Amino acid sequence: QVRLVESGGGLVQAGGSLRLSCVASASFFSTGTIGWYRQAPGKQRELVATIISSGNTNYADSVKGRFTISRDNVKNTMYLQMNSLEPEDTAVYYCNLRPVGIPLVYWGQGTQVTVSS
Repeated sequence: QVRLVESGGGLVQAGGSLRLSCVASASFFSTGTIGWYRQAPGKQRELVATIISSGNTNYADSVKGRFTISRDNVKNTMYLQMNSLEPEDTAVYYCNLRPVGIPLVYWGQGTQVTVSS
């Protein structure tokens, strides 16, 4: 079975940094599209960042210049480096993986990020 497990969340003061990790058990990891999403209380789940196999990235306007998405295809792990964190970044963060050419999306269970003012 395909499984994604996030880690690295926690409590941090405004202006601080965290790095989230997501380990994927999937044979197609290296060719898939990777994404990080987040869901804050009272809000819909929203895109944070994506990265495709070629390395091209896309970021939500709210995190541009502060967050960086990356992937390690040897370790089947994706990362989200979060700098200059703000209270508005508080949310549960989820990783996902989309295989190429297959209409499926796999999700992790999420990791809580809390930014205090």
